[in-house]
Amino acid sequence: MLSFFLASFTTLFSIVNPMGAVGPFLAMTMSETEKKRREMALRASIVSGGVLAFSAAVGAFVFKFYGITLPALKVAGGILLFFVAFDMLNARPSRSKQTVEEEEEGSLKEDIAVFPLAIPLLSGPGAIASVFILTDKASTLERHIGLYGAILLSSMIVYLVLREAHLVVRVLGQIGVNVTSRLMGLVLASIAIQFIIDGLKAALPALAK
Repeated sequence: MLSFFLASFTTLFSIVNPMGAVGPFLAMTMSETEKKRREMALRASIVSGGVLAFSAAVGAFVFKFYGITLPALKVAGGILLFFVAFDMLNARPSRSKQTVEEEEEGSLKEDIAVFPLAIPLLSGPGAIASVFILTDKASTLERHIGLYGAILLSSMIVYLVLREAHLVVRVLGQIGVNVTSRLMGLVLASIAIQFIIDGLKAALPALAK
């Protein structure tokens, strides 16, 4: 359970990337009070964690209902994750997580905690696809507990990072935030490539030989 928890947490934390959400969060809450900003951070972390937990709960049903095979999901999810990782390596917002139009609409909303912060900035398609893949790998009760534990821990860190967003920028500076994002992008890119390799090997056994 511990090893699966660590693997799940590494994957989820890299794709959720709370450090990458610091900039948009501060930009969209510039006129808010510190109390309001912390309330938004709490709601965003709860909603994003809830979305991922719900995805873990219905993952098996989605597979069966749409007839999706695990190799297909691994390849598709790996490609999507790689595009997100590529943007993280270049320290720029990912278009696959949030479009310019969504960010502009979010900046006009009174409360941006749910949209676009929680969805799709934190729990976007890449994070949901990762949860689906991890759910399929969670073949025992212990692994399911580890997966939900990883989702809970990721959500708690998201809340802490967003709650102290000003402090994070003040301590690390924009360069430090970008470096952290690039490191997470490198980890995520490696995970994405491994997903693709595993999917191709499962779909085309001849490649493994």
